[in-house]
Amino acid sequence: MADFRKQQYAFAAHLRNPGVNGMPEGVEDRRMKIYRDLFFNNIQSLLAGTFPVLHRVLGQRRWAVLVRDFYHRHVSHTPLFTEVPREFLGWLAEEFGNDGSWPDFIQELAHYEWAELDVSIDPREIESGNFDADGNLMDGVPVLSPVARSLAYRYPVHRIGPDFQPDAPGETPTFLVVHRKRNDEVGFTEINGVTARLLELLRQNDTASGRELLERVAREIGHPQPEVVVTGGREILDNLKEQDIILGARR
Repeated sequence: MADFRKQQYAFAAHLRNPGVNGMPEGVEDRRMKIYRDLFFNNIQSLLAGTFPVLHRVLGQRRWAVLVRDFYHRHVSHTPLFTEVPREFLGWLAEEFGNDGSWPDFIQELAHYEWAELDVSIDPREIESGNFDADGNLMDGVPVLSPVARSLAYRYPVHRIGPDFQPDAPGETPTFLVVHRKRNDEVGFTEINGVTARLLELLRQNDTASGRELLERVAREIGHPQPEVVVTGGREILDNLKEQDIILGARR
């Protein structure tokens, strides 16, 4: 069994990076090539499907180098294919170590693309709950959808592509919401800082009304006319409700 285990480790090490680790003894290269291509291409195609923009931005050669480094160095903690993109994202954030030869925005771009998968496979439903879909969002307590995520980035990740690759972060943060609607369609909405703060408060809120939350935002930003923030906030709440980001008012 010890010899067999040693053979397995050698087999796996070669598959992870054949340029560094030689083939296990007694195995024909023609047969190993089948496994080398099959394993790596499965991982590469899975990640390319989750991160299509990053794939196009880097190009096939650099993309393959990035995936190979992940495939070779990262120790995954789950056997589930649906969790491999999350592992890749964690590797980018904690282990990759950009040496300056890669775009600075790749981690944020990858997170933005992964958020779509995360929301789409979230098992929680939005059809049921302790809320009134027609409830008053100003006087009642607005209920945020469990399958909505408020995101903030240094780079305008929603605009990045082969024809737009910024060299530096934007002058102001980029705020986005990724959300799954009742028809299971996933959408992204760009928002401003006020709306982002409102969503953050809604995520933590169980008792305050929409009006009270808007008044708090007005105080935080020091607006000279708080009623302007409250009036504009009513429209914001209604707009979020139309997109299934807010589900209604708590019963």
